[in-house]
Amino acid sequence: MATKQPAKAPAKASKKAESASGTEARMEGYTPRFAEMYVKEIRPQLAKELGYTNPMKLPRITKIVLNMGVGKAAEDKKLLEGAMDDMRLITGQQPVATKARKSISNFKLREGMAIGCKVTLRGPRMYEFLDRLITIALPRVRDFEGVSSKSFDGRGNYALGIKEQIIFQEIDFDKTDRVRGMDVIICTSAGNDNDARALLSAFGMPFRRSRQTQEVKGA
Repeated sequence: MATKQPAKAPAKASKKAESASGTEARMEGYTPRFAEMYVKEIRPQLAKELGYTNPMKLPRITKIVLNMGVGKAAEDKKLLEGAMDDMRLITGQQPVATKARKSISNFKLREGMAIGCKVTLRGPRMYEFLDRLITIALPRVRDFEGVSSKSFDGRGNYALGIKEQIIFQEIDFDKTDRVRGMDVIICTSAGNDNDARALLSAFGMPFRRSRQTQEVKGA
């Protein structure tokens, strides 16, 4: 008589899925420091500084987009996987692969080929990343003198280029396969660059001072 075989145990979830679910659980009920500071300190400060009586007109950060290009991903897929792993560690969110829009024969590039990755952050993750960027990552840049105050697009959005992803403490230099750069786009609801600059300055964005201002203070 045939004996019944014991039922197979359900397959275990992958480590990536477990880490993602664990991160989501930790984010529930958590208010980032910058989100609380915006409500209690920055909004009243901007209302006085900008002269807005309607609180709905006060500028706020709507989203942060991180983009990392991998030019040689067409030749070696492991480069794209390494970039996505770094982006996942930095943001705590699964990145999305970006694909080529056109085919360029000189670069052996075909339309639809994955050439990079990006992440769009909103809500608590957005404020948490901005806190780490301003407080921890940027001061670790070699010979750091501040970020440019002219990188606004005229509609209140700010673009920041980072040459090395290893400035983020989540990246282990001994384990990463290579040094990569990335673009950070901070989108705001401000209608002009002056309001957006005042918003980011209130968060502590270290804008580079002009030479004339430095000379006057040093005199």
